[in-house]
Amino acid sequence: MLIREFGWADYDAVVSVWRTAGSDPLPRAELEAKLERDPELFLVASDGTIAGVVLGTYDGRRGFILRLAVDPARRREGIATRLLAELERRLKALGCPRINLFVLPDNAAGLAFWRYHGYLPAPDVVCTKPL
Repeated sequence: MLIREFGWADYDAVVSVWRTAGSDPLPRAELEAKLERDPELFLVASDGTIAGVVLGTYDGRRGFILRLAVDPARRREGIATRLLAELERRLKALGCPRINLFVLPDNAAGLAFWRYHGYLPAPDVVCTKPL
């Protein structure tokens, strides 16, 4: 399994992984803007097909994991762990001191995965405003 940077040829396969994993795909325009900033933090796991994807970002102060998804048919193969390890390595190389992420409270499997990898729930209140 090769962990590498996303390329536009991967877009349809990444959308497919997001959909089968239960996430809405990000529109091309959003990804274009994101890739102008830190393309090295958008990673795919590939062994001829895209099995997983992680979308990270770094604002100069904190790293964020915005999306981690693995094709449900490929879960329990260590793909998410490998994607996470490579993203963490890249964020650390950028000087990132802390990584944040969001998990929906009813996502027990997601919470267990993140806790297993050392991510602890924080009592922050998340506020959002669509523009």
